[in-house]
Amino acid sequence: MIREDLRNVAIIAHVDHGKTTLVDQMLKQGGAFRENQVVAERVMDNNDLERERGITILAKNTAAHYKDVKINIIDTPGHADFSGEVERILKMVNGVLLLVDAAEGPMPQTRFVLQKALELRHKIIIVVNKIDRPDARLNEIGDEVLELLLDLDASEDQLDSPIIYCSGRDGTASMHPNEEGENLTPLFDTILDYIPAPSGDETGPAQVLVSSIDYNDYVGRIAIGRVERGVIKANQEVMVCDHHNVKQPYKSKIVSMYQIEGLQRVPAEEARVGDIICFSGIEGITIGDTVCAPSCVQALPFVKISEPTVEMTFSVNDSPFAGREGKFVTSRQLRDRLFKELLKDVSLRVHETDNADSLRVAGRGEMHLSILIETMRREGYEFQVSTPRVLIKEVDGEKQEPVERLLVDVPEECVGTVMEKMGQRKATLIHMNPQGSRMRIEFLIPSRGLFGYRNEFLTDTRGEGILTSVFYAYEPYKGDISKRTNGSLIAFESGEAVTYGLYNAQERGTLFIGAGTPVYEGMIVGVAPKAGDMAVNVCKRKQMTNTRASGSDDALRLIPPRRMSLEQALEFICEDELVEVTPENIRLRKRTLDNSQRMKEQNRKK
Repeated sequence: MIREDLRNVAIIAHVDHGKTTLVDQMLKQGGAFRENQVVAERVMDNNDLERERGITILAKNTAAHYKDVKINIIDTPGHADFSGEVERILKMVNGVLLLVDAAEGPMPQTRFVLQKALELRHKIIIVVNKIDRPDARLNEIGDEVLELLLDLDASEDQLDSPIIYCSGRDGTASMHPNEEGENLTPLFDTILDYIPAPSGDETGPAQVLVSSIDYNDYVGRIAIGRVERGVIKANQEVMVCDHHNVKQPYKSKIVSMYQIEGLQRVPAEEARVGDIICFSGIEGITIGDTVCAPSCVQALPFVKISEPTVEMTFSVNDSPFAGREGKFVTSRQLRDRLFKELLKDVSLRVHETDNADSLRVAGRGEMHLSILIETMRREGYEFQVSTPRVLIKEVDGEKQEPVERLLVDVPEECVGTVMEKMGQRKATLIHMNPQGSRMRIEFLIPSRGLFGYRNEFLTDTRGEGILTSVFYAYEPYKGDISKRTNGSLIAFESGEAVTYGLYNAQERGTLFIGAGTPVYEGMIVGVAPKAGDMAVNVCKRKQMTNTRASGSDDALRLIPPRRMSLEQALEFICEDELVEVTPENIRLRKRTLDNSQRMKEQNRKK
């Protein structure tokens, strides 16, 4: 049976190419809102972090209606670190809209997600977005996408993919580059004509593949998946099994079931082949499980999610300020929260360590883990994390490390500096392509070579450079890469930073704190201009005397401190340093806080 009244489509693209903005317009023109309804921009980014950063972190389902056809649309993340979301979501759809920026063209993440879609033999609609940009290259972009499809071994059908020219912000689309559209009708028509309708045996026993998990404190796990066969009903008894036979099939019951309409989950009594549904009531269900009728227990194959490449150690906060600012501070609470995250994030791994107070957490990249850290601190957790480390594999007795495909877009005058830094980080040049007064360069670089480089890159390119990367493959170990060359300024004693102490300390380097900040011995308060750590007394007060001197008693002027974001802090720290994360503050510290003990340890290593 073919469901002509339904289409399932995902929108994939590189970060910031306009997926969520285009979905906004598709919903507006697909009748999801009332005419007078006030709708926020990027309505699908309903999480505070997504709104603040302007990126999509979690894949989300929505639905629009056009010509009596329901179009299920899945908005996916564009950042490489959340590509685990994209890989599994592609199992729910029959085709994808590949969004490409009209000026930037295909970028590394475009390549990665497109490859996954091609492997699943999905139909592709190429959407050139942001055609209203003054620097748009409409005629060249089509050729670049075609080259990419050829490079990825696309089938003949996929090479004949239609191209649509869109302005997601204005909500217009046209079939020709030089023609201005009026609305998104050409896009909707192409989806109906080109994306195949879901099909399957509606009379057979029910079968649903779970591709995503949501969690609610009231109903527990909410499974999201597509009906692959038969009809599934609320309050129906089912069997749960998985393709890899990790657990024994077990019997359960669907308590409540919903379908998605616009931004709402609408209760449904039954769902047919091709429908994307959300259902609750099955304890222990995870991504990749198959829910079947008891009469025919048959697991569906599920995409193998790529392994994590970076790990950090999360541990209980043991600084002198521990427990002052957080609500959840014990190892049990930290462990419970991390294992709860595993329920909905398939790209994450959590491992126990020899120490009961710490856990190893592995993810797709620094951004992936930093979003988890930021989410936890907003929920009231207090803990500390180590510097990110890459996961090294041993293949046939040879050490292998993760390598990333890096694309930099920089002004021509900055090319020399970038090339020099890339050489130090063991990068291999693949391709250089001049574009006007800028140069686009592609490298293969070890993942660890990028740690701590992003801030340096922005300084080297005066803030004009664009740097994006995506996991490429595991390759033989490239050798040692020099770490941060600057030492840290470390607080000499505990107390409160005062202007007099900071004024003397700022001559030694760049400070991270201002007057009135509580500090403790061993806390990092700044960065030194050269190698080697330096202890500074930022709590030192001026001795009071009877004598006054003209000039020396003038107001002391402090240079504004450099405030570190969470990502910058994670990039900055060395092996012997930690980031202390609380709901109110992010502090940098040494593992060993006592100054004399730390000096002894350093001398022992020498």
